Amino acid sequence: MSVDDGSAEHGRMLTRVQGPQDVKRMSDEELTLLAAEIRDFLVAKVSRTGGHLGPNLGVVELTLAMHRVFDSPRDRFLFDTGHQSYVHKILTGRQEGFDQLRQRDGLSGYPSQAESEHDLIENSHASTALSYADGLAKAYALRGEQRSVVAVVGDGALTGGMCWEALNNIATSGNPLVIVVNDNGRSYDPTIGGLAEHLSTLRLNPGYEKILDTVKDALGSTPLVGKPMYEVLHAVKKGVKDAVAPQAMFEDLGIKYVGAVDGHDRDAVEVALRAAKNFGAPVIVHVVTRKGYGYRPAEDDKADCLHGPGSAFDVETGKLLAAPSVKWTHIFADELVKIADERTDVVGITAAMAEPTGIAKLAAKYPERVYDVGIAEQHAATSAAGLALGGLHPVVAVYATFLNRAFDQVLLDVAMHKLPVTFVLDRAGITGPDGPSHYGMWDMSVFGVVPGLRLAAPRDATTLREELREAVAVDDAPTIVRFPTGSVAADLPALRRTGPVDVLAESERKDVLLVGIGSFVPLAMDVAARVAEHGYGVTVVDPRWVRPVPAELVDLAAEHRLVVSLEDGVVNGGVGTAIAQAMRDADLDVPMRNLGIPAQFHPHGTRAQILADLGLTGQQVARDVTGWVSGLNERSLAPVRLPLGNNGDRAQPARQN
Repeated sequence: MSVDDGSAEHGRMLTRVQGPQDVKRMSDEELTLLAAEIRDFLVAKVSRTGGHLGPNLGVVELTLAMHRVFDSPRDRFLFDTGHQSYVHKILTGRQEGFDQLRQRDGLSGYPSQAESEHDLIENSHASTALSYADGLAKAYALRGEQRSVVAVVGDGALTGGMCWEALNNIATSGNPLVIVVNDNGRSYDPTIGGLAEHLSTLRLNPGYEKILDTVKDALGSTPLVGKPMYEVLHAVKKGVKDAVAPQAMFEDLGIKYVGAVDGHDRDAVEVALRAAKNFGAPVIVHVVTRKGYGYRPAEDDKADCLHGPGSAFDVETGKLLAAPSVKWTHIFADELVKIADERTDVVGITAAMAEPTGIAKLAAKYPERVYDVGIAEQHAATSAAGLALGGLHPVVAVYATFLNRAFDQVLLDVAMHKLPVTFVLDRAGITGPDGPSHYGMWDMSVFGVVPGLRLAAPRDATTLREELREAVAVDDAPTIVRFPTGSVAADLPALRRTGPVDVLAESERKDVLLVGIGSFVPLAMDVAARVAEHGYGVTVVDPRWVRPVPAELVDLAAEHRLVVSLEDGVVNGGVGTAIAQAMRDADLDVPMRNLGIPAQFHPHGTRAQILADLGLTGQQVARDVTGWVSGLNERSLAPVRLPLGNNGDRAQPARQN
C-alpha cells in the first residue's frame, strides 16, 4: 500500500468526512478510495505517536458499513475493546486530533465521552461491552425508544466469561441488539480455546468453496449427469458447513446468527448489518477480518500484527525508531526461564498476552509448561489454584490493571487455601498514554487486605530477580511481584540489609526516614539529597517486601523524628497506610506522611507529566518533607509509647495525610 501523511492533498475523500452523514452519501468507488485513505492516515499518524494500529487497520470497512447502516449517535456503538475505535473517531470528525493521539490534551486511545457524543463507554478491559449493551437495550425498550444498540466484540473478548453471562441474558430478554463478532483469530496474541477453534472453521479460508467451484465447472460441461450431480454436492457442502458452523450454538441460546461475512467486503457487511438491524431481536453478525489488513509490515508481523507499537516507528518497515533498551519485562522473562530450568514444578499462565508479559520466553523453551487461558483473568487465578493443589507452583503474569478483575479468586480461591501461586504484575503504577483504565495503581491497596498474601515491589533489575526467586520459594501463601513499564533504571545497591529491608542511604542525624516503594526508590534518593542540603539527616530504605510490613521497618521508624512513605500506587489504603497501622500496633508515636497517587481516574499523558501534576517530583516532595520536618518540635529520638485511653485504645494514632 502507499502511505502518505493524511493531508488534504493526498486524502481527497477524507477531507469530505466531517461526520457519519458524509459517508452515507458516497458512492462505492468513493468509499473504496476512502478506505485506502483511512489506512494511509492511520499508518502515518500512529507511526509518529504510537498506538493501536493493527486492530484498526482490520476494521476499516466494518466501521464504514456500521456508520452507513446505523445513525450514530442516536444509535449507540459499543466497542470491545475500545482500542479498535480509531476509524470510528475519524468518521465522527476527530481527524485533526490524531496529531496528538495518546498525548497530553490530545485524543484518547479509547472511546471518550469528553471527546464526542458518538462515544458512550470508555472501556479498555475486554469482555464488558455485551453487558453494557444488554442493559442499554433494556433501558431503551422500557423507555419506548426506537434506537439500535451495536456491540463490536473481538473474538478474543469471547474468551472472557462476562461475554457468555451477557449472551445468556441477551437471549432471554429478546430486545433488538446487534452483536458484531469481529473475528480475526487474535486478541493480542492468537485467540486460544475451544470457541476459537470452532470459529476458525468458519473463517473465510476459501478452500472448500474453491473445490466446489472447480467441481461445478467440471460437471457443468458433462451432459445429463453434470447439473444433478452438482446439486447433490452443493447439498453435501451445505450439510458439512452446518455441522461445523457456530450458528447452532448461538441459535440454541435464542440468538439469530448471520455469517460468516468477509469483513473487508464493505457491501457484504452492509447487507448483513441491515438485515440484523431490521430483525427486531438479538442478532450475531460474524465478520471475519485480518488484523493489520492493507499494511504489509503489519500483515508480515507474526507476533502481533503491529497490534500496538508503543512509540514512533518507520513507516516503510514498521520497526520502532527508538533504540531497544532493557525492559522490566525482559528481566522477568529471563529470570523465570532460569528458575524453570532449576525447578520442574514451576509453570506459567498468561491471559492472552504471552509476548507483552514475558511468558512467551518460557513458552518457547517449555511449551508444555505454559497455559494461555485467553482473556479470562478470573479463570487464570482459579486455574492456578488448581495447578497449585496439584503440586505445581504457577506464575501468573498479567498487567497490574487486569488482576483487579480477579480479586475474589485471589482472595477466596488462592489465599484462603494458602496456595503457592505467584502473580507477576507488569506495568504497575502510572503507565501513561493508555489512560486511567490501564493504570496499574490499585493493586497494593486492593490486594493488601488479602490475608497471608505477600507483596514485593522491586526497585531495579537485581531486586526483581531476587524477589521473584523469593516469591516462588514461598510454599504456603500467594505472592505478588509488581514492577512498572518501560526501561529498567540503574541498579541502586544497598548499604546494608536488616531483615528484608534494604538501607540505601543514612546519616548520623535521624531526622527523616524515607520509605521508597518499588519504582519510587530513585525518587526517594533524589528527595533525600535535596533535604540533606538543608542540614537534615535522612535515611532511605526500601522494604522490598511491602506486605505485610516488616517488623524491622517499624524498628527503623522508631529511630527517626518523621516517617515519609513514597509509593507508585493509590495512597488510600496503600503501603503507607499499612506502615502507619504497624506503627500504631507497636504503640509507636512518630509522625508520618504518606505520599502516593490519589484515588482518582487520572487522564492520559506521559508518566512524567502525570507525576508532576500530582506533585510527585524530587523538587516538590523535598519541599514538602523539608517543611514537615522543620515544623517539628525537638523531641527525643527514643520511641514514644502512647498512653491507654479509658476504653483501652491508644489515645491517638500516628499521623498521616
